[in-house]
Amino acid sequence: MLTNWVVMPTCLPLVLRRCHTCASDRFRADGKFRVNANHKLLDIWLLVLCTACGETAKLTVLERTHVRSVRPELLDRLHDNDPSLAAELLQDPVVRRRNRVALDWNDAWRLDTGGTDHLDREVIDVSVRFAARIPVRPVRLIAEGCGLSRAEVERLITEGNLVSVARLNARLSGDFTFTLKR
Repeated sequence: MLTNWVVMPTCLPLVLRRCHTCASDRFRADGKFRVNANHKLLDIWLLVLCTACGETAKLTVLERTHVRSVRPELLDRLHDNDPSLAAELLQDPVVRRRNRVALDWNDAWRLDTGGTDHLDREVIDVSVRFAARIPVRPVRLIAEGCGLSRAEVERLITEGNLVSVARLNARLSGDFTFTLKR
């Protein structure tokens, strides 16, 4: 019987970027946008706040873009400061690369295993689905979901009792499956 687990975000991740005012390197996004119009050209930024001093920094979303090339529903979401849009844009690799930032997902996600009834079975087939692109080591997910230590999960991998097509020791942000034999 296949068990489904879901890795879900609980809040927006921290943005890793150096603050120009203090020595901090972490910013938090609260879903606020700044839209600036210069005639028919738009500049759009996602505003982030330094976790130490509260200084505001701008992450460029669109730069010198003609107003007609931006979908009206997107513009409405920007003007409404839609937090789900902020989450989408933070996960966009183009936005992260343009602004030279990385994301810190520590304490910003949870694993939903659907209960503990799967722990008594001899063989567990699990499908892990990611609700967002959250880079996590599968060993950590398996340890948390099955109530094991990470060392015990590593031992199960070396013994061949925990198998998967995906590399379980590397960070993954995409769906995978595994089989655990006790």
